[in-house]
Amino acid sequence: MKLIEVLNWRYATKRMNGQKVPKEKLDRILDATRLSASSFGLQPYTIFLIENEELRRKIQAVAFNQPQITEASHLLVFSAWTNVTDERVTDFMKDVSRERGIPVESLSDYKGRILGSVQGKSAEGVISWTARQAFIALGTALIAAANEEVDATPMEGFNPDALDELLHLGEKSLRSVAILTLGYRDAEKDPLSKSKKVRREKDKLLVTLS
Repeated sequence: MKLIEVLNWRYATKRMNGQKVPKEKLDRILDATRLSASSFGLQPYTIFLIENEELRRKIQAVAFNQPQITEASHLLVFSAWTNVTDERVTDFMKDVSRERGIPVESLSDYKGRILGSVQGKSAEGVISWTARQAFIALGTALIAAANEEVDATPMEGFNPDALDELLHLGEKSLRSVAILTLGYRDAEKDPLSKSKKVRREKDKLLVTLS
């Protein structure tokens, strides 16, 4: 029941009050995001925690000056891999080997399935796939934040080319796909803070095929 209550409580906060999210809450949100579901378990994305205030102001300028970016306690940028290389998959195989205590050599078929699934995709197809994986993690972060009663705002409203340049993402084979602000709502400045949540009715959203 608590999960439904906090999901009813959360909304895409438009104004924040600058109050800091306690470290223990932030750590739990980030841990939950790290544990998010991902195809193959690969997590083909990188998440940047932006603490530099000057950089946050520069990001705000390429994100239509949305106030939450500087009013928030914390700012996350979700960036998708632009390629899935043998080296990146090999690093993942090493992680699997270490965590599960199995020889890395036994994972060759697993590695082949991952590489085989992406090698047939175009460059745009690869980014589309990795971006969808990043958005799964974004959704997990939103739920985790709500569970901690921390306000969050997911954003696609920014210039990705400009943001990529600010964060030097191209040279890292990354592409920015979403921004997430974490903090606490400013109920006086945010006209949506007291608005009732509107969602499609379940019988319109959910189709049961018996």
